[in-house]
Amino acid sequence: MLLKNGLLLEGEQLIQKDILIQNGIIIKIDKNIITKDEQIIDLSNKFVSPGFIDMHVHLREPGFENKETIRTGTKAAARGGYTLVCAMPNTNPVPDSLENVNHILDLIEKNAVIKVKPYAAISSGIKHGSDLVDMQALKEKVCGFTNDGFGIQSTRQMYDAMSNAYKYEILIAAHCEDEELLNGGYVHKGKHALEKGWIGMTSLTESIQIARDSLIAEETNCRYHVCHISTKEGVRIVRDAKKRGVNISCEVTPHHLLLTESDVKDSNYKMNPPVRGLDDKYALISGLLDGTIDCIATDHAPHTQEEKEKEFKQAPFGVVGLETSFPLIYTHFVKTNMASLSDIVKWFSLNPARRLNLGYSKLVEGRVADITVIDLNKKKTIDSNDFHSKGKNTPFNGMEAYGWPVLTICNGNIVYMDGEIYE
Repeated sequence: MLLKNGLLLEGEQLIQKDILIQNGIIIKIDKNIITKDEQIIDLSNKFVSPGFIDMHVHLREPGFENKETIRTGTKAAARGGYTLVCAMPNTNPVPDSLENVNHILDLIEKNAVIKVKPYAAISSGIKHGSDLVDMQALKEKVCGFTNDGFGIQSTRQMYDAMSNAYKYEILIAAHCEDEELLNGGYVHKGKHALEKGWIGMTSLTESIQIARDSLIAEETNCRYHVCHISTKEGVRIVRDAKKRGVNISCEVTPHHLLLTESDVKDSNYKMNPPVRGLDDKYALISGLLDGTIDCIATDHAPHTQEEKEKEFKQAPFGVVGLETSFPLIYTHFVKTNMASLSDIVKWFSLNPARRLNLGYSKLVEGRVADITVIDLNKKKTIDSNDFHSKGKNTPFNGMEAYGWPVLTICNGNIVYMDGEIYE
């Protein structure tokens, strides 16, 4: 396959070059490559990026296929420009044993249209107080360990988990939430919740566990990753921990960067952690721009329409994001000159690849051909009815955005091009 006339980043400059791919590998990047008997795709005026990586998605399978499947979720990811996603373990069965992890890997092998690396649970069944899983037995098969959806409530359990993670050189990813401080809350505790008569949850639910875990990570030297950070206090804690040399990273979602509590209208704006105050939003943006926050993750969490149509308090937490993440961030950060294209490539590809210890992600000769091509000038209105995901629960429906992926190549194979999925 020969990709002609694409725009590649060299420093901060866009340079027109060709990319030659053979047997799934980039074998040449140069100007005006001449070759015979190759599939030629003209990318004139299109931006060529390393394939996107999402460290935090929910594919729901096995156990909750009415919400999403590995096939529909990875189709959505391919449309969004992703070549690798990391699947959270709140499935049924939970990937907490070799048997269950192998079962999920078999489903991925059969059904995924891009690469999927699953997380394993930290504790058996993702239950409070249950035994830690056998990390040594699972570490070669998963991208890390997390109980996403639930904070680890026991300090001792998190200490033991991080100690094991350091021993086996693996990643601990944490949903930080102190359940003793929730008080039945389902939105941010702020002015909007008071006006609506909703029960709010304090930012302390998140920040107090980030503080605890960063200290444990400092003690154990564990590789520690904070999921979906949402508070100004959390950003401050991570920034201070990085200054001390703690092996800590964190991710932020588009909805936490672009929305605040005052935007919340219905259950399509209901997620956990909730979108928070304006000061939190600006702290997240500042943290992303100064490198405190490492990457963009979607926390893609599909639900059925029936579930999301329940009364606001009863509706489940979660929104989808795989098919809209890049255009939203490009529109609101790069088009506004708040960030550069090189920044967005770091957030969507280079930094998550580094944190996951992957031996690929850069567009260089000899690397696997995971490539995303974006039409930066393409403007389109987000329409959830067009989603490949089963989930339509997005707060961004009807919003205009620029910068849509038009071609996704995974392992040298076209998986998405011009609106079509290639299976």
